[in-house]
Amino acid sequence: MMKGVILHGGYGKRLRPLTHTGPKQLIPVANKPISQYVLEDLRESGIADIAIILGDVNPEKVKEYYGDGTRFKVRITYIPQGEPKGIAQAVGLCQDFADGDPFVVYLGDNLLKGGIESFVRDFEQSKDVGMVLLSEVENPERFGVAEFDKSGNLIRLIEKPKEPPSKYALTGIYFFRPEIFETIRRLKPSWRGELEITEALQMLLDDGFDVSYRFVKEWWKDTGAHEDILESNRLILDEMAPLTEGTVEEEAKLQGRISIGKESVIRSGAIIRGPVIIGESATIGANVYIGPYTSIGNHVTIAKGEIENSIVMDHCSIDVNEHITGSLIGPYSKITTRNDRPKGYRFIVGERSRVML
Repeated sequence: MMKGVILHGGYGKRLRPLTHTGPKQLIPVANKPISQYVLEDLRESGIADIAIILGDVNPEKVKEYYGDGTRFKVRITYIPQGEPKGIAQAVGLCQDFADGDPFVVYLGDNLLKGGIESFVRDFEQSKDVGMVLLSEVENPERFGVAEFDKSGNLIRLIEKPKEPPSKYALTGIYFFRPEIFETIRRLKPSWRGELEITEALQMLLDDGFDVSYRFVKEWWKDTGAHEDILESNRLILDEMAPLTEGTVEEEAKLQGRISIGKESVIRSGAIIRGPVIIGESATIGANVYIGPYTSIGNHVTIAKGEIENSIVMDHCSIDVNEHITGSLIGPYSKITTRNDRPKGYRFIVGERSRVML
């Protein structure tokens, strides 16, 4: 029976200050933690036995959110990694959990349109020891990259090469059988001080094991930086179905695809242009404009202001005479103004911040 492993570690340095208080994989995109999309993808692929590898940035937040998995109709096992020492090191911690079964490793900060169900079936029906998913990218030097021979066979995997042999990047989704664990035990730390999964895969190839690949046909996002988070938010909102569960007062103006959660109120005079998602128990005031590609979390109050192409997380309060765009605003933050001159601002605001303009 196929099992799933979600990697939930790392420091998320490029996403600070948002990652000072919690793991990057819990940052919401379209009002859902990134790693929840991963978990749901595994579940929809028929995988119900899932291990979450915990890092050392507030791992208790992960346990608090996912619990034992019952709420998500899966079974969750937590495995502590602590200090991150590479993807291969994290995979090596899963031997007891795998217990001889094949498994898929899914980086918890990756998003993939279309899911992995077909790839799961392919791997289950094969005799391959490993399989990787590849995506064509414009900047392959940022990723692990695949090299092929003239017949299209996978012959080499290189981590962040200065001169990439192809434009096909490893997506952060890997399929393995138990032979991988002995290979990982033979690894030595790279120049980065990590056990590299690309080197483990290369050793499988060099040892004569079958390692196959599949191409991802839809979009794939590695949400490692602020702009990646916002781009992912746009991609998911583009596919969102409209829904109204809250209250929209008579003179409020709604245009395009908009989702409004339970007990939320859109006041008369507010203007919302989709795609926009608004969570539960939020209040959008009469003098508010919310533009396209914006996610508003639960228990958010926006009394005044203009917001577009942004993510406003849970329990925030915004009361400004300003235009906010391209921003990530962490939970429990408060942004207010003290003058009447409209300006434009871009924010990356960590949890429980206070900003006065």
